[in-house]
Amino acid sequence: MAFNAVELPEPTADLITALESAGLPTDDLSEPGRRFYRFEDGEGLIGYGGLERVGPDALIRSIVVPDRRRGGGHGGVILSWLEAEAAGQGADGLYLLATSAAPFFRRHGYSVALRSTAPSAIAASRQFSGLCPASAAFMFKELRPQ
Repeated sequence: MAFNAVELPEPTADLITALESAGLPTDDLSEPGRRFYRFEDGEGLIGYGGLERVGPDALIRSIVVPDRRRGGGHGGVILSWLEAEAAGQGADGLYLLATSAAPFFRRHGYSVALRSTAPSAIAASRQFSGLCPASAAFMFKELRPQ
């Protein structure tokens, strides 16, 4: 599947609208360390995704695919790209918090972990400590050198 990934120099109105429509956090998008990307193919927007570098690891920040593009494997493509990007930046592992997408992430090799096992830098992030509800699944995937 051919697509382009474009890093957004700052959060755009379209990104914020897409995240809010999906019920995903937007309060800290402009803070340092967050990088968001717009993914497009020949038919237009396929979605957005982001990474937040936290110590030696990274957090997956919000993957969202528009309703009209769901079911075509775009979420998996975005996730794979973000994993490669994080590995290229030297991240040892990827963490995320998922309220409804845990089955999607499990299919892509993520394991549910106890919040109490989170590395201190991850636990101190705004995503972990306040933006996502305590009921969100805490998930992890080790990155291997590519």
